[in-house]
Amino acid sequence: MSHIVQQQTKSTNIAIIGAGGKMGCRITDNLIKGESKLSLIEKGEEGIASLQERGLATAVGEEALPQADVIIMAVPDTLIGPISKSVVPQMKANATLILLDPAAAYADHVTLRDDCTFVVTHPCHPQLFGEQDTPEARQDMFGGIAAKQDIVIALQQGKEENFNRARQICIDMFAPVVNCYRITVEQMALLEPAAAEVVAASAACIMKEATDQVIEMGIPPEAARSFMLGHIQIPLAIAFNNVNPFSDAAKVAIDYGYEKIFKEDWKDVFTKESLDEVIHKMLAEKEK
Repeated sequence: MSHIVQQQTKSTNIAIIGAGGKMGCRITDNLIKGESKLSLIEKGEEGIASLQERGLATAVGEEALPQADVIIMAVPDTLIGPISKSVVPQMKANATLILLDPAAAYADHVTLRDDCTFVVTHPCHPQLFGEQDTPEARQDMFGGIAAKQDIVIALQQGKEENFNRARQICIDMFAPVVNCYRITVEQMALLEPAAAEVVAASAACIMKEATDQVIEMGIPPEAARSFMLGHIQIPLAIAFNNVNPFSDAAKVAIDYGYEKIFKEDWKDVFTKESLDEVIHKMLAEKEK
């Protein structure tokens, strides 16, 4: 019996918009294991082909959306605004819309309705120093396949009852999930993009550029990569897990690095003005 036939007997009706994309396929692969009826909405040729390879068929949005109890938007941030203008009017009363990133919600790009619930969620991804049970899980660095991870979730607007149902769906679609932390949409935006991308991703790119730089100066690539990845792990373990204190010499080097690399006012990235600016730039850049 195919997945499509099995889905017809399931209870909660979930529509996934962008079901054939990378995130959409991950979500579909997890939710199809549960007890919900799935309607998979995908317009891209590659996405449709990806679903067909899994033995899954697509649904017609105009037919599936008005019947859905929960709609998941597995689409790029910049498409959430225009797609929500079309989707939200089709939602039945008391339905729930789940977004997978806070940017569009924080920037008020999402079309809302007073009689519907709107939820935002995002995976924390497997922790660097977290324990995993299998080699497969240790290789699942993104999460949602085999590795344990936490997630965050926010109620943008709507009923607690619908939020609780959405919370369980979010846990299922990012499984295996250990902790589900409830925060606000603004707090989620402070985590990403501000902390995770503006700060952490920028620092990661600087570390990679530093590795490339010493390779260009004659250090064998294998030696440089091994040395840097080991020495990246140590300060992270010290800073986050307090495994050891930094040596006095390392503290001098860190202070020197702050002076040479970072601006004194770098924490301004967490102000509302900066957060508004970077999210506006992110959404505008993706729309080009």
